[in-house]
Amino acid sequence: MIFNEEKKSSMEEEIFEQAQVLENLLSMHIQGGEILFEVPSDIKKIVLVASGSSYHCARFAADLFGNIANIEARAIYSSEFLLKSVVPHEDDILYVFITQSGETSDTNKALNIAKEYGMRSLCITNKKDSTIWQASDYKIDCCAGEEKSIAATKSLTTQMLCCALLVLKYAQIRGIDVAHYLEELKTLPGLVSETFKLQNEIKEIAKPLSEFKNLVVTADGISYAIAKEASLKIKETSYINVYSSILGEFMHGHVAVLNNKIAQIHISVDDLSYTAIKNLNKIQEDYNPQLCIIGNSNSQVKADYNLNINCESDIVKSFCLIVIVQILALEIAKRLKRNVDKPHGLNKVVK
Repeated sequence: MIFNEEKKSSMEEEIFEQAQVLENLLSMHIQGGEILFEVPSDIKKIVLVASGSSYHCARFAADLFGNIANIEARAIYSSEFLLKSVVPHEDDILYVFITQSGETSDTNKALNIAKEYGMRSLCITNKKDSTIWQASDYKIDCCAGEEKSIAATKSLTTQMLCCALLVLKYAQIRGIDVAHYLEELKTLPGLVSETFKLQNEIKEIAKPLSEFKNLVVTADGISYAIAKEASLKIKETSYINVYSSILGEFMHGHVAVLNNKIAQIHISVDDLSYTAIKNLNKIQEDYNPQLCIIGNSNSQVKADYNLNINCESDIVKSFCLIVIVQILALEIAKRLKRNVDKPHGLNKVVK
């Protein structure tokens, strides 16, 4: 289906609603420095279960649980969870199920399995009274509003914010001072709005990237969740073959794909490490792909393009980079005349 550039797509409209919905979510779930989630307090481990973009949110959250709340956490695909003959079932585990619609079939089946083991469950969803909402012990409403486009945009960032607040809630329960994190989150809507101003710059970078049939997206650490989301967004809206990889692992054989005509996108919430600089320069020396760095670059790396937003908070910056990725996917798809709201062969559960 051909995309009509004269009329804004639902995907574009929903991308640009994010500053407002995130501000609304913060005001709804935080009051006077208190995070208003009801959660069990005796939790020592977290298992996050989700699919698609919601899984990338789970990956992001798993890193935050370890880095901020000192709680062991792991993310697992819902479909992979269903294949496990034995699942984690200690008494101190909380299962967190993330789904935009609350009707994702494999995520709901995973919840049923966890309940069979007597596990406590919490859902993060954009749909109150959905199947997963009714079945979960604890519930968090994303408050994103209706999302018409198949590509998750505002539903993803509101899920991410709910997860970040859940992490901070557990940090508070453990006696960790999170006041500075809550102050940082107050800047989130404003910095997302600043990110919107990069659209014209992103549009120019989308032109050369849209000419490639293959892209690779690399990252390290918490940035890898964003790399996986970038890969999915470009795939589902433009039908380009996009491969995501942790940069260090990419160097172990996977790098051979650069022998074909392929561009590289590297995502970095943090400053580039010595190893990342070395690996990126090695790639440039051996293969010389077009390189676009989204996030923090470095003068020692010769990138063709850099898209960045100045932000001291890693959590807030993660949201800004997700928005950059969303706009980049949108603009590549527009260059290719794709119908971003209804990609061929894809459907969305919106019950």
